[in-house]
Amino acid sequence: MHEVRLSDGTITLSPLRPEDAAAHLAGEDELLVRWLNGGPGTREGVEAYFRHCREQWDTGGPLRAFGIRVGSDETLAGTVDLRFAEEGLAPGQVNVAYGLYPAWRGRGLATRAVLLASHYAATEGGEEAVIQVDPENRASVAVARRAGFSPGEQPPGNDDTRFDWYVRDLRDAPQ
Repeated sequence: MHEVRLSDGTITLSPLRPEDAAAHLAGEDELLVRWLNGGPGTREGVEAYFRHCREQWDTGGPLRAFGIRVGSDETLAGTVDLRFAEEGLAPGQVNVAYGLYPAWRGRGLATRAVLLASHYAATEGGEEAVIQVDPENRASVAVARRAGFSPGEQPPGNDDTRFDWYVRDLRDAPQ
């Protein structure tokens, strides 16, 4: 596969790679564990997951995991991933999940990453982007709203009522 690189001049998104594991672990904090990871990472676990992410890129799988990179040295500041198929999503819906390391929060980088990733999802056939947010995660809700997402309804039969859904139509979104 050719290397996907997306940039808005401030951040660059490129696929996560196994060598990003150390930077990811160094940036992991209680908020990432709570809202995104589900538990503290281990070197072996993160390396295995990043290899899986790379395999998904290489095989055209439904996961597209990006590193959010900043500066001329492309320091890893966080991650954003797209899932083009996931239980509870309708055909054409793409789940968007993101997280920034503490040193990079509060600068609008997550919003930029969500916008770039959403544009990419639209070019890959995504029709609607979905962000699933724990209602207590106010920072993530703010990112979704700044990126043009609106409160949405979970589809019938989705038993995971813990999360609020924010959606954005990708078919008419400005590119």
